[in-house]
Amino acid sequence: MLDKTKGQLEADISTVITKFEKENLGRGPKEVRTFIIQDLILVRLKGILTPAEEKLISEVDGAQIVKQVRRRLIESSRSILENLIEEKINAKVITLHTDISTRTGERIIIFGMERDVEEGLKK
Repeated sequence: MLDKTKGQLEADISTVITKFEKENLGRGPKEVRTFIIQDLILVRLKGILTPAEEKLISEVDGAQIVKQVRRRLIESSRSILENLIEEKINAKVITLHTDISTRTGERIIIFGMERDVEEGLKK
């Protein structure tokens, strides 16, 4: 059992993800919300696009280029991101899925954990 409430752990994860974004991708999101749902951790980041990316999106194939670059950046830092989550949760990340909306400037990250994380939290 982790010695935190669900809300405290969700806030901790949001902080870790914001720091990861700043250190590994160049800038942090304007807003981050984390939701722990049994063995899933869902992270929603808003306001992640840089001004250069926003300009590029308006060009032909620009949205696809931004999505491709962002996907590659996450893949190249995947082990760092997984380790950060595993340290906070004390459980192994089994799967990681992510996508970015170039229309809204949001990114969703979903971590599939080896066990039900929500079950082990303080009430």
